[in-house]
Amino acid sequence: MSLRKHFDRWIPQLVLGPTLIASLLFVYGFIFLTGYISLTESRLMPNFDFAGLAQYQELFDNERWWTSLTNLGIFGSLFILVSVVVGLFMAILLDQKIRAEGALRAVYLYPMALSFIVTGTAWKWMLNPSLGLEKLMHDWGWSSFTFDWLVDSDMAIYTVVIAAVWQSSGFVMALFLAGLRGIDDEIIKAAQVDGASLPTIYRRIIIPAMRPVFFSVLLILSHIAIKSFDLIIALTAGGPGNSSSVPAIFMYQFSFTRGQLGLGSASAMMMLATIVAVLVPLMYLEARSAKAMR
Repeated sequence: MSLRKHFDRWIPQLVLGPTLIASLLFVYGFIFLTGYISLTESRLMPNFDFAGLAQYQELFDNERWWTSLTNLGIFGSLFILVSVVVGLFMAILLDQKIRAEGALRAVYLYPMALSFIVTGTAWKWMLNPSLGLEKLMHDWGWSSFTFDWLVDSDMAIYTVVIAAVWQSSGFVMALFLAGLRGIDDEIIKAAQVDGASLPTIYRRIIIPAMRPVFFSVLLILSHIAIKSFDLIIALTAGGPGNSSSVPAIFMYQFSFTRGQLGLGSASAMMMLATIVAVLVPLMYLEARSAKAMR
């Protein structure tokens, strides 16, 4: 075999090898390390003496952990639902070949170009009762107007939903718009010839045909929701109190500011288990759906 053929045979391994090694070490290696630390009595520094499931028992007895899970359920469900509805609505509007479509698409996508820290800071200014929307309405003469969700422990988590939807709905719109543009125009024209109205065409033909796009959107949004940290830190810092804390903030605080590394590692592994529990069924359903369509 010539030298060139040897080179052509081994070049893919040489290119992919460093990436594979780095992934095994810095992703799966640290996942394994975190999992082991969660089974120890580690405090400020790692302690590799095996302690069983004591950290998980302490985690499940911690009221703050259950508060964080409740907040994640509220935030995640509303964030995904509203982002999908708003993103699909904007995609359908842009799919009508309206004027200035390119400019509008750029406007909708612009928030996704910002970091979550910037988004959280900007919305913190806008929702601050003494600085933002409430003060603006008072300056305009509506002195009875109140919007103090940011400092209301019962409503603070919903301000996080507002900011997250604002940032992510444009990205969802782009995914849906790509899916809409992939639908065969002949199918739509045939339905119109048969007398179907535009809402009926979208409801009965186009949206069901976009099932793979919906799966992709749900996968991405679920991942964003479960690992949300920087947006909440910038917007509410998990407060007032713990009213907007989520598992990522719980893990950070207990691991790095409270000196309970074992407990923080246990919460990190539970976050990983939550991601797997959400993503694996969705991926299975998507694969099953794709197989059934063949």
